Amino acid sequence: MRAGLSEYDAIVVGSGPNGLGAAIVLARAGRSVLVLEAKETIGGGTRSAELTRAGFVHDVCSAIHPMALGSPFLRELPLAEHGLELIHPPSPLAHPFDDGTAAVLERSVEATAEGLGADAESYRRLMGPLADAANEVIGDVFGPLRAPRHPLVTARFGLSALRSAKGLASRRFETEHARGLFAGVAAHSMMPLTATITAAARLVLAMMAHAFGWPLARGGSQRIADALGSHLRKLGGQIATSHPVSSIAELPPSGIVLFDLTPRQVLRIAADRLPATYRRRLARYRYGPGVCKLDWALDGPIPWRAESCSRAATVHLGATLEEIARSEAEVWHGRHPERPYVLLAQQSPFDATRAPEGKHTAWAYCHVPSGSAQDMSERIEAQVERFAPGFRDLILDRSVITAPEMESYNANYVGGDINGGIQDIRQLFTRPTARLVPYATPARGLYICSSSTPPGGGAHAMCGYFAARAALRREFGG
Repeated sequence: MRAGLSEYDAIVVGSGPNGLGAAIVLARAGRSVLVLEAKETIGGGTRSAELTRAGFVHDVCSAIHPMALGSPFLRELPLAEHGLELIHPPSPLAHPFDDGTAAVLERSVEATAEGLGADAESYRRLMGPLADAANEVIGDVFGPLRAPRHPLVTARFGLSALRSAKGLASRRFETEHARGLFAGVAAHSMMPLTATITAAARLVLAMMAHAFGWPLARGGSQRIADALGSHLRKLGGQIATSHPVSSIAELPPSGIVLFDLTPRQVLRIAADRLPATYRRRLARYRYGPGVCKLDWALDGPIPWRAESCSRAATVHLGATLEEIARSEAEVWHGRHPERPYVLLAQQSPFDATRAPEGKHTAWAYCHVPSGSAQDMSERIEAQVERFAPGFRDLILDRSVITAPEMESYNANYVGGDINGGIQDIRQLFTRPTARLVPYATPARGLYICSSSTPPGGGAHAMCGYFAARAALRREFGG
């Protein structure tokens, strides 16, 4: 059924990958959809801009996309037809050490294991079966809590995933290289590495690297959002930018509303439509640490001591398991580490569209206490210089975005939390609250489709996919 000019079957508030993904699912089902975006451009966490100098294209939030090809939903969309080209660096990830060496996460499990010396066989045993069964594991764990379709494979994953990253790394590996590599990936969780299920973050991301790669989008992460938006329009969906929403009463008439927003914004916009008990539960939703992010315009490529770091688009800085665990624990307890764990992306060596000829870009952030306005640029740059002497001499310009500025840029980043809320054992499958269908609110026709729902953060659009599917079943019988 196609509604009139001012009426829609569905309205989606927010145009991140999840909002656009939800709209695509609804449009494919023949529903009229309008996406409303407060900013001038669509994209949420997948935007790009010239943050430093003209001609230098920087990713404002997400830069590398471990989930893009692993997402069952995104894989089925014809995004290449809408201009999206994903670039695979020779190696997904490098992790340098103070002695000038580096551990490297390669596309193949075997090649990765070969670089880990005494821990080669341990790595093969841990990651080989998961990489081989990646599609089955993703199908069972990448979404709301439900009975697994592949119980044996998922049980094997769970035996390792339901542990702390520090505990699993210490038990499985002997060498600093293997332990450090494990810790750097696990720290994407933005939780202390002693917390239960932080091993899961490492296993999923490494599994994605081996099975699908960690690509970047040619021309910037904005191209992901642009491709999703183009596909949605081709399906008949509409998008309105520069259209902030402060109250649900402002929306055009529609059958349902899906919020690509976190609980705090949902409460602000729709509190008068939600039962008091549910409002209290949303108000108790917990957000995690924030980030302080830097982008650099550089006069040349980063001069890594370990040559293998030049083959990877993603580099984790923090060396040992102990150092990374200490850094993440300090942040969790409200402190700013002197040597922060740093996630760095270098896109321009693999994508010449990112900078003028002969010049380069780089992107990095570290974790900070929630809402911290502290500028961590000196400490972040010290970490880069530690592993790439001469880096500072290459800096032409920099952009610094503190945690409060992150939230000002995107209200979903509460306190600078780019994951849409803590993803610990209490909020993994029960985000934003414990409900049989976590995407549905108790109010008829209102749904949440953001990263504050399962499976959580990442540019995979699966939260939007599952929310829209739930809405179709409950509201339209589809």
